[in-house]
Amino acid sequence: MKQAAGEKKSQPMVRYRGISKSFGNLQVLNEIDLDIAPAEKVAVIGPSGSGKTTLGRMLVTLEKPTAGTIEVNGELLWHKIVNGKPMPADEKHLHRVRGNVGMVFQQFNLFPHMSILRNVMEAPVHVLGVSKKEAKEQAVAMLDKVGLGQKLDNYPRQLSGGQQQRVAIARALVMCPKVMVFDEVTSALDPELVGEVLTVLKDIAAEGKMTMLLITHEMAFASEVADRVIFMDGKIVEQGPPEQLFGNPQNPRTKTFLSRFRR
Repeated sequence: MKQAAGEKKSQPMVRYRGISKSFGNLQVLNEIDLDIAPAEKVAVIGPSGSGKTTLGRMLVTLEKPTAGTIEVNGELLWHKIVNGKPMPADEKHLHRVRGNVGMVFQQFNLFPHMSILRNVMEAPVHVLGVSKKEAKEQAVAMLDKVGLGQKLDNYPRQLSGGQQQRVAIARALVMCPKVMVFDEVTSALDPELVGEVLTVLKDIAAEGKMTMLLITHEMAFASEVADRVIFMDGKIVEQGPPEQLFGNPQNPRTKTFLSRFRR
């Protein structure tokens, strides 16, 4: 894992402290402590309902923690310091800090009435205030990067699921986030389309610049791409380098889970 330029070694890019989350009487996360270093690629695995997606959604402010704090690039996300004490953040603060984080979801969520080019241009123009000319240049370059440079004028309905997901990845990347959350981005795809999306993610990871939180059920992909793998089940049960966690898991719960993927 390479150290990102200009980042302090002592400061994580993402820090969860004492994070718990409940939906009514159902507790899905219990006192999570997790640091993610600049440019680190962390894969999160675990059974359905283990809190993996919730962990990512809190980072982009789609779910609010029940308890605990999250920092992004050294700054509190859900709180801000007032008179030396952490207080609930207002929308202006949330909007500014969450601008450091992008997310790609299971579903593509593209605008069906817009061309692929416009889908990728919209946020830089309307959120970042980039000129249309510059946004178009950036969008064309990013779509070319994900292998869709020949599809600029197509509409989402004219693309395969794998192509739509690659557009969604380009749309997130063009915002230049410091952190990217990928939430089971292949789970809605037909099996034959999974590979093309994973190849794009591998290429992004190989560049080494971006901090990535990869929520996935693709164990081979996690093993190949991640610097660290975390097995969750409401809490962090076990974590370590891919070769250790997949090759010699220590926790019985981890062993049972991974045995399902060995045939």
